[in-house]
Amino acid sequence: MEQLQNELENIVHEWEESGILKKDDLLVIGCSTSEVAGEKIGTAGSEAIAEEIFKAMQTLQEKTGVQLIFQCCEHLNRALVVEKETMHVYNLEQVTVIPTRDAGGAMAAYAYKHFKDPVVVETVEAHAAMDIGDTLIGMHLKRVAVPVRFKQQTLGKARVNIAKTRPKLIGGVRACYE
Repeated sequence: MEQLQNELENIVHEWEESGILKKDDLLVIGCSTSEVAGEKIGTAGSEAIAEEIFKAMQTLQEKTGVQLIFQCCEHLNRALVVEKETMHVYNLEQVTVIPTRDAGGAMAAYAYKHFKDPVVVETVEAHAAMDIGDTLIGMHLKRVAVPVRFKQQTLGKARVNIAKTRPKLIGGVRACYE
């Protein structure tokens, strides 16, 4: 767990230093705690790993002001756990389900139990995302998604991929972007 905590501290620090996240941005976290533990996705969900990741993401939220969103697994069609207030502010549509370790995944289930007033929504267009263990978070990002390379590219045994978004570049050869 100590190594996991150190890696999480590195990730939080890199997010902070990147300047990508702005107050009230939506940040989707897709996470396979099984992959973090070195197991096949969906086979060994861990509440202990989920707890460490959740605490680190809360620290990131406190430092940047982002709104945290945790993606469920494919058994819940990758629905998302959010705070009810976030759902209202961003006009998201609530669905009826409670994530569990076996349907939703350990990370989403942990977030649901530990958010102040959790709800589940089906879709979102987030400003940034972090994919821990190849959970496929791209469907929840605004257009245009841009990969970001952090030095800390793993969490436990899982790969970590970061993405931010930017507005579309439109126009042509005469268009000016700056």
